[in-house]
Amino acid sequence: MNKNKVLMSGNEAIAEGAIQAGCRFYAGYPITPQNEIPSYMSVHMPKARGVFIQAESELAAINMLYGAAATGARAMTSSSSPGISLKQEGISYIAGAELPAVIVNISRGGPGLGNIAPSQSDYFQSVRGGGHGDYRLIVLAPSSVQEAYDFTSLAFTLADKYRIPAMILGDGMLAQMMEPIVCRKPQVGSHKFKKPWALTGCKGRKSNIVKSFYLKEGDLERANLHLQEKYKIIEKKEQRCEELFIDDAEVLLVSYGSMSRIAKSAIERLRGEGMKVGMLRPISLWPFPKDIFCRVARAGKCKRVLVVEMSYGQMVDDVRLALDCRLPVDFFGRAGGGIPSEEEIIKKIKESKTRS
Repeated sequence: MNKNKVLMSGNEAIAEGAIQAGCRFYAGYPITPQNEIPSYMSVHMPKARGVFIQAESELAAINMLYGAAATGARAMTSSSSPGISLKQEGISYIAGAELPAVIVNISRGGPGLGNIAPSQSDYFQSVRGGGHGDYRLIVLAPSSVQEAYDFTSLAFTLADKYRIPAMILGDGMLAQMMEPIVCRKPQVGSHKFKKPWALTGCKGRKSNIVKSFYLKEGDLERANLHLQEKYKIIEKKEQRCEELFIDDAEVLLVSYGSMSRIAKSAIERLRGEGMKVGMLRPISLWPFPKDIFCRVARAGKCKRVLVVEMSYGQMVDDVRLALDCRLPVDFFGRAGGGIPSEEEIIKKIKESKTRS
């Protein structure tokens, strides 16, 4: 093994990535399959002269995050599906107050208490703003342990740049797998954003106020319009997507996160058989990388699209919207701990090809 690489699980990589990115406050509450994140933070955050708190509940943890973010600290919390549901009110408050913070969701099977198996059925909750009000989160979906590390640093950077909460959306498979990674040091100054809005104490300046509460007529609408303008800028500038064999693809496979790893293996086998199959892997789930989908549809080579998810169909809605009905879209998914296999994907692609 390369001596510059270290063996880590996805959960450990997220935690280490946060610390290296300058995170100095973490509050969380145990829930499988993300427990290695608070466990790692409990050991390593004090060494980085940061604060680790195992909160008494998910509600407490998200409100601690709100308070820490308001002071300008780089702050993070993590949980898994039902725990993230409990945090939704606080996430809405953080978004409404325009505070940068990072939230990690290592999703598990649902609905309800479900099970601890991998799932992607939290997509709607993540990209639509799972709490109340018109708000968005930047949502990044890693597919490898290296990306889990890298995207956590990116999440902090984007959160600070736009004063918006950012989410890392993973699943139990990514969280528990172990791979060798390079722990890259963030660029100098990457977490030195000026934060004149932060609550650092009035030292000869006008008081700062962090809030999401507006009672005067018209004030809340103006605050919402300001958020919408910011979201438009993010949608324009921060779309991210991996492209694979799209130049000649007649059938396009779309998948994200750990599911995309299985999808890639299926594509490699089919390309070996001479089938012109390509792939788009959304990396930013919000903003959804709709521009590349539009370009593929307008190019005219692709005949059909197959979306594969560990759910019964959530991202597929965004794919259809991005394609604007220019191409037929098929779907294959499993949930509740079921993971589409390489063989099942190949079968669906061949069926899709037959209908082209």
